[in-house]
Amino acid sequence: MNTANKHYKFINSKTGYVIFYHSLSASLSADEVKAELEKIRAKVAIQNGIYHETVYWEEIKDDE
Repeated sequence: MNTANKHYKFINSKTGYVIFYHSLSASLSADEVKAELEKIRAKVAIQNGIYHETVYWEEIKDDE
């Protein structure tokens, strides 16, 4: 994986399935990362027709 980016997976908590992957620049501040992830979370929930609170994200570590 490119270490200049942080990689995230978005998961449906009802099924446990990963429904979306996304990468963000590692140069973003913590607040910018959180804001961007929240926007993507809402988009993913809408696209999959599921409740917003059902989707959560996890950072993918290099050892996964």
